[in-house]
Amino acid sequence: MALGFAKAPTGPCPCGSGFKLDQCCGPLHAGRLRAVTAEQLMRSRYSAYALAQVEYLIVTHPNAAGTSAERRRELRVSCRQTRWHGLKVLATHAGGSDDLEGTVCFEALFSAGGARQVLRENSLFRRRDGQATGEWLYICPLD
Repeated sequence: MALGFAKAPTGPCPCGSGFKLDQCCGPLHAGRLRAVTAEQLMRSRYSAYALAQVEYLIVTHPNAAGTSAERRRELRVSCRQTRWHGLKVLATHAGGSDDLEGTVCFEALFSAGGARQVLRENSLFRRRDGQATGEWLYICPLD
């Protein structure tokens, strides 16, 4: 069963960290905490897709094409049609707590339209406004 717009689970976090959702990505989705590293933001965005946390996906990728309304609509459709099965971080470069930019290469397993697939992406992340105190943002895939 796809999670879609179901109530957020209290069990393991979808990002695969081994922590419970409320001790991992949940506080980031709720805006109570900010990601400390690029990898943490990437993991929280994966969990946001798995849990249909559309607003979080929008605020952590503010430069995406289209209006906010169009993006919300597209993300809701995508979240309803996709089931996420697992995340594997393959490599990170920079993106630490003191960095302004970093990349994370990952594989995400998912099903859409009844077919299992793998999304492999090398993603670029940057701090908002180029400041070390700025929040991490997803910029774009590099592949």
